Amino acid sequence: MALYPRLDDLLELRHQARTLGLASHHLVNSSFSGLYASVFRGTGLDFEEVREYHEGDDIRNMDWKVTARTNSPHLKTFREERERSVLLCIDQGPHMSFGTRGTFKSIQAARTAALLGWAANSLNDRVGGLLFGGQANSAHHFRPTKDRRALWRLLKALSGPIEGIEPAKDPLLNALQRAERGTATGSLIFVIADLNREITSLEATIGRLSQRHSLVLVPIDDKADRDLPDLGRALFTDHAGNLVEIETGDESGRDSYRTAWEQTRQFLAGVANRLRIPLIPVSTDEDVHQSLMRGMRQARRLQ
Repeated sequence: MALYPRLDDLLELRHQARTLGLASHHLVNSSFSGLYASVFRGTGLDFEEVREYHEGDDIRNMDWKVTARTNSPHLKTFREERERSVLLCIDQGPHMSFGTRGTFKSIQAARTAALLGWAANSLNDRVGGLLFGGQANSAHHFRPTKDRRALWRLLKALSGPIEGIEPAKDPLLNALQRAERGTATGSLIFVIADLNREITSLEATIGRLSQRHSLVLVPIDDKADRDLPDLGRALFTDHAGNLVEIETGDESGRDSYRTAWEQTRQFLAGVANRLRIPLIPVSTDEDVHQSLMRGMRQARRLQ
């Protein structure tokens, strides 16, 4: 298992990004090329024209006023915006150096950011990033640029070991607040992070961000987040840095562990649903490309 992302691997993902559906400059009508745009159409699409309905078109784009006036089905067509700011907010806390199956969370987060970044760049969007939780707890901001400079610097920063200690303050909250202050209205913001945590303190900031931007939450999960492996008596480090001995083989304890995870995820899903924010989980033991495609399809069905 690799310990951290390789830059060559992140650069190679630009070829897979073409199939995500972001890079289509055609009218957004087909189910595949319009997948990404149909989920994030709020700030990602410009109205193109009204034309007659063709078999296979998405009926959600029907223009009912023109249809009624002409007595013939018509629909609106859209084209992806030529330029849009896309900000990739990526968790680099020490908890991301974890993974029991497939790979580490940090590597899946880097792959997710690379795929989304390359896809957005191929659409001529302005791509930038915000790394938080690592490097002595200071956020590293790459302002979105139309060329590949910011994306290249972001991927290079991701392709190395995570450095830093568990912070005293909440780095995710600080990152969201920084994105709120420093991102142009109407941007598309991806939060790629370990979200197996209490989020009540984030709810107000997430709500404000979702009002001014298209916000997407991408939790990076590992099987052990939900199901504690039976390792017998084992030592763990808590959030304060103290060693805690736990009997992982205790069935009732493992059930409580699973219940706590499910309650946390249900609360996060509830907040996302109420604020109409797509929630697209990516697991350490799954292919990132497939996870993103499945998540976008699910988000579209829930619109």
